[in-house]
Amino acid sequence: MKVYKIFGVGTLAVLLWTCTTNPITGRKSLQIANNQELTSMALQQYQQTLKESKVITGTPQAKSIQNVGLRIKQAAENYYAKIGRSADLANYQWEFNLIESDQLNAWCMPGGKVAVYTGILPVTKDDVGLAVVLGHEISHAIAGHGNERISQGMMAQYGGAILGGTISSDKWASVFQQVYPVGAQVALLKYGRNQELEADEMGLYLMAMAGYDPRQVQPFWQRMEAMGSSGTPEFLSTHPSPENRRADIEKHLPKALEYYKLAGGKL
Repeated sequence: MKVYKIFGVGTLAVLLWTCTTNPITGRKSLQIANNQELTSMALQQYQQTLKESKVITGTPQAKSIQNVGLRIKQAAENYYAKIGRSADLANYQWEFNLIESDQLNAWCMPGGKVAVYTGILPVTKDDVGLAVVLGHEISHAIAGHGNERISQGMMAQYGGAILGGTISSDKWASVFQQVYPVGAQVALLKYGRNQELEADEMGLYLMAMAGYDPRQVQPFWQRMEAMGSSGTPEFLSTHPSPENRRADIEKHLPKALEYYKLAGGKL
């Protein structure tokens, strides 16, 4: 049976107490999973999802998702290069696909594999609305939220194996699939409230860096919340309350507008 090493260089004690710091938000999180193995597993799940789904290509909407996604990922890469942390994003292999589905949802897996469902497009309305969604989902990936969630699962379920410095493949796969359910069910993956708040903040900054007006974030979330009258959309399933989100966005908007101005946006 294959055994995955989940730790890098250094002693176990140091790793267990060392946190990863997000260079955009300053938030610290425990991320002890092996990113290379995590990306490999994510790629398998992503490919299976595409195989089981109807992927739309060549349409104006599909092209918009490609263009907006690439602008935001480039903005992220430019920022990380500016602060001397290009290596953080060096192994991401970005891919943006539109999937036919009524679900109001989108997601980005570790390593940069993005899916947007057609059901969310009436809510996004235009490229700026897409930038809100893609900025948020790309932020989940580059902030390492998948690693954080899996690290939390490892600590909770397999603490003894972690203390031994390795974890068997079946246990690793079990934790991974709890965070990223296989195939089409990947749409149901859940992040914690703190991770959602961080993705809101980080996504706000990234879309502004890419030249999209961050003042359009509030109207997007209002449209999304209005869709919840017949049940909570998947995209909102683990998000903070609307009131808390609105307050959080307003708190971070001045900084986002500074990024927008630097990107050539008009205030």
